[in-house]
Amino acid sequence: MSRRRPSRSPTLPAVAIVLLLAVVGAALVQRVTAGSTASGAAISGRVTYVIDGDTVVVRTEPGGESVHVRLIGIDTPEISHDGSPSDCYGRRASDITRELALDRTVELQPGRERHDRYGRLLAYVRIVGGPDDLERALLTRGSARTLTIPPNDDRAAAYAALEDAARRAGRGLWGACGRG
Repeated sequence: MSRRRPSRSPTLPAVAIVLLLAVVGAALVQRVTAGSTASGAAISGRVTYVIDGDTVVVRTEPGGESVHVRLIGIDTPEISHDGSPSDCYGRRASDITRELALDRTVELQPGRERHDRYGRLLAYVRIVGGPDDLERALLTRGSARTLTIPPNDDRAAAYAALEDAARRAGRGLWGACGRG
């Protein structure tokens, strides 16, 4: 005759460990998921300065902190800050960003990756009361090229289509600087 062991219910310490692992695991999943989505609530503020076509300074509300913001998904021609020549269309792209955004209320939607190597906030910029986001406006006018850097790439396909249309039409830098 075989001997059967009486079945045991899990001990209290084992149950506690399993529950603890479940709670910690759920918290980690939530943190990773929150960090990998087009993260969190929008930040409101006012554009107080335009550094160049794809970088602005925003005074946030409430609190009044000045934040350097690098627009996600685009790149504008560089302008010189040291007296050397700027890239073709660099000054014009900066002027267009200034016309569209300076002294305007904006909502910033931070990217999955929130900061670049220079410490700037990476964000999509929506002009409150404006037609769309600043990035789309610059691409449509031909003032910017697409710049796709994962994980901040959720609008890459839409932005590429806008760049392509501007390039084909010869708008902005595509007409002034060649077809790229």
